[in-house]
Amino acid sequence: MIISRILAAPIVGVVLAGGTVAATAAPAPSDAPPSALQADLDRVVADGIPGMIVLERQGNQVRHATAGVGNLRTGGPIRATDRFRIGSNSKSFVSTVMLQLEAEHRLRLTDTVEHWLPGVVPNGGAITIRELLNHTSGIPEYGDVPFVLQNRYRTLQPIDLVRHALAQPPLFPPGTGWSYSNTNYVLLGMIISRVDHLPEQYAPVWEIYRRIIAPLGLTHTSFPVTDPGIAGPHPRGYIIDPPSEYHLPGITDATQWNPSWAWTAGAIISTADDLARFHRALITGQLLPSAQQHELLDAVPEAEGGDSVEYGLGVMHAQTPCGDAWGHEGDFPGYQSVSLTSPDGTRQAVLFGNRESDSNTEQMQRDLATALFTAFCS
Repeated sequence: MIISRILAAPIVGVVLAGGTVAATAAPAPSDAPPSALQADLDRVVADGIPGMIVLERQGNQVRHATAGVGNLRTGGPIRATDRFRIGSNSKSFVSTVMLQLEAEHRLRLTDTVEHWLPGVVPNGGAITIRELLNHTSGIPEYGDVPFVLQNRYRTLQPIDLVRHALAQPPLFPPGTGWSYSNTNYVLLGMIISRVDHLPEQYAPVWEIYRRIIAPLGLTHTSFPVTDPGIAGPHPRGYIIDPPSEYHLPGITDATQWNPSWAWTAGAIISTADDLARFHRALITGQLLPSAQQHELLDAVPEAEGGDSVEYGLGVMHAQTPCGDAWGHEGDFPGYQSVSLTSPDGTRQAVLFGNRESDSNTEQMQRDLATALFTAFCS
């Protein structure tokens, strides 16, 4: 996972020997990024990510920085307002809907998968909604590379994704381990449709729009179901130097991609500003009652993250050089993203790059870590 790899990378130029954050001058009132952040982004682009966008918040001041290009063919620049496929950052939207439904007494986190989706998942009577939300269900992943590549232009139904996953054995008995699985969030989307008695593929879209997108005024955020394009200004997304099992050329333009393969696990499109607004509202308690906010932030250790990363209900908890941060990461063919928000909402960093993260080099990971923490810790 992106955020686990970034947080595991050495942090260069952000933390002093004593463990305190390096002091910086008071930010100027303009949107111009601090020179250190701009240098960090330029370094990441030099590493091989075509274009980068970073949003940073310090108190009431929000700044943006960009580097590189949004189109390798034309050399057109990437723009801070560009729309991105935010991948698994979508999971925070889905968990918010689930927790709001719990607050309305329309479901319980202790409800089983079998209760809502009878006969869909073997042993579904032993798997709870909470275990789907925090990835302790033991249900395997469906989104392996061959499956995603083979279905680039096909419209898949949610049950297609689940059946592909269930062709594999369970990873562990429910509640006894942790493993990130997109299948969990596809099943959550299916449960939303059962609760609402609405058409399956569109019920989560409706709920996310009316509960989150519209109330927060996220005017540049959308949840496409089958449209392979990105509406509005956006950079091209690229798969570059892919692993050999991809069987792809050195550079593949991945911008056009039917998002039905990702659905509630990662199909949402947004901007840095919209994503930051959403995560700030969520983490600071503006979207959930106090009981559900407590559930949201009840985190378990991530197997991939070691001691530095935990997973709540659709949100990640990370230790940074300047304190706790909550948020998520996102990966979609051609695009990668990370969003971090401090518990009080006074610090934020959102990072977008238009390159598939599976081929990130170790140098990229180190430089991405530096840029992320420069923005978050200022």
